[in-house]
Amino acid sequence: MTISTTTNLASRQLDEITDTEVIGSIRQAVGALPQIELAYEASIKTLWITLLPQPKPVFTYDVVASVHKVQRAVKGLWGAQESLAVSPVRFLAFRGRGPIYTLGGDLDFYLDCLAKGDREALLDYARVSADCIAWNASCLRGSVITLATIHEKAFGGGIDAPRSCNVLIAERRATFCYPEVAFNHFPIAAVGVLGRRVGARCAHQIIDSGEKYSADDFFALGALDAVTPTGEGEAWLRRYARDSLPIHSARLALFCAFHRQAGDLENELAEFAKVWAENLMRLPPIQIAKLQRIVSIQEKMLQSSSAGV
Repeated sequence: MTISTTTNLASRQLDEITDTEVIGSIRQAVGALPQIELAYEASIKTLWITLLPQPKPVFTYDVVASVHKVQRAVKGLWGAQESLAVSPVRFLAFRGRGPIYTLGGDLDFYLDCLAKGDREALLDYARVSADCIAWNASCLRGSVITLATIHEKAFGGGIDAPRSCNVLIAERRATFCYPEVAFNHFPIAAVGVLGRRVGARCAHQIIDSGEKYSADDFFALGALDAVTPTGEGEAWLRRYARDSLPIHSARLALFCAFHRQAGDLENELAEFAKVWAENLMRLPPIQIAKLQRIVSIQEKMLQSSSAGV
């Protein structure tokens, strides 16, 4: 399907547009999208991305690469300024499944890269992750409002991708924690993303302390836009999208304006990505052993969570 065909698709009545058409256009543009699932709701012009990382709930390379392909496809297909008023995708919404939202970065991948001395693979992972975050924060470079809901535990750098969205909410049972510093490591984007939301001093405390925060506590710090009862996160986003459709242009413009006012996040994160990769490559054996122990802890946590489902 060509760009002109998808533009005609966008101009049709909402109830005439099918998820097959919208998702088919994206898949035709970018090909395979491993470890994510797409769904489209025409009534609220929302494209959902469900994160389905394998074999564990971490931000794998496949997840971040697939998300970035979708971001670029939506921008390329319907993101031209003259097409925004008839775009079938006004909101891009992220959600997860399972007893844990995310354990953060893919430690198994990191350890494999370290064992091989593969600096380029680490840097590529960091760059793609940083790009995804920058695109979310920029409304896919001025084309859609980005939304996310966190339903359960979220750890470390895995918090930053949803927090980079224009609107982030969490269900009341969700918890938040950045454990990286205790292991002589740091999350790629937390300083840039969290700092813009809660201020540098508060962000430093959250990241450096490794403290666990409830959803209500995280909201009180300004790191969330709302807290919903358990099981109602997606419904909250649907209401937000429905209520925002009549004023979508104004809200999109506001998010874009505040993003520009906050500075050049894209270049900032590109530099953080380089520092992050170099920091990992410099870890001594004793610190690498700590990362290996975290992997073991993750496995036990997953087993415990699965048993409790």
